[in-house]
Amino acid sequence: MHNGTFIAEEFVASSIKELKESLGNDIVILGLSGGVDSSVVALLLHKAIGTNLQCIFVDHGLLRKNEFEDVMESYKKFGLNVKGVRAADRFFEACKGITDPELKRKAIGKTFIDVFNEEARKVENAKWLAQGTIWPDIAESHSDKGTIKSHHNVGGLPEEMHLGLVEPLKYLYKFEVREAGKVLGLDDYFLGRHPFPGPGLGVRCLGEITPEKIAILQEADKIWTDNLREAGLYEKIWQAAAIFVPVKTTGVTDGCRTYDNVIALRAVNSKDAVTAQVVPLPWEFLDKVQNDIITNVKGVNRVVFDISSKPQATIEWE
Repeated sequence: MHNGTFIAEEFVASSIKELKESLGNDIVILGLSGGVDSSVVALLLHKAIGTNLQCIFVDHGLLRKNEFEDVMESYKKFGLNVKGVRAADRFFEACKGITDPELKRKAIGKTFIDVFNEEARKVENAKWLAQGTIWPDIAESHSDKGTIKSHHNVGGLPEEMHLGLVEPLKYLYKFEVREAGKVLGLDDYFLGRHPFPGPGLGVRCLGEITPEKIAILQEADKIWTDNLREAGLYEKIWQAAAIFVPVKTTGVTDGCRTYDNVIALRAVNSKDAVTAQVVPLPWEFLDKVQNDIITNVKGVNRVVFDISSKPQATIEWE
């Protein structure tokens, strides 16, 4: 781990120098997620080895609305060599009939690895796999008491691919990664984004995952996020989420009875995700959001606000 005060400019300069020296003309594969960690790794490597960095961005169909297109466009502005892979159908098929949260996570994780491996094998002469692993990932996955929690960034591709591992952020905390990202020119779209789970909206859609449910959730999530940004509240919240609750309730629309789904809204503040406190949002604001969602999202006739803190409730519902 680094000692003393973290200085982002020094870290960026020394990392680029070290990567240039250690990688030379080697080809490096990096799986992008659209998040801060993998984006900072991408820019560090891009500055060090240019087009010898081959990025793969998998769309598992569980991203936020328009996120695949928005993120791909942002990456290309930086000049990154990125291949976008649309694989939503494979993920929905893999999750068909599964309702248990852990089994859903495993199905999404396995499918992601399968898709990523297929694409990685197409990259000729690759010698390295880069990952956005940060210090808390390693600390939680390799504690003195054994594994506390497994992370998708700890562990690489199959051994038969014989790839070395490049993890330039492995001794940094999240806030330090953000500082490095700022130095590298990452815009606020990336730096200020709320944490987003690896399985995406899959863990915010309770019960079986279907394209129809995810489409409803994407619409509700976008309305929720857009309202938070417009009200100047997004930056004051550590993590906000919309959750699809597969419970039908009675409602009334244009004088007619409806029997539709519930969307739950969540907003919490946290420093380390170990504990989290609910953010008390203005009633007038929540009233506007629920009206916008019910009016504009077909299939939803009720919105609730989650007031549970962690512990006892977790931040994500699954």
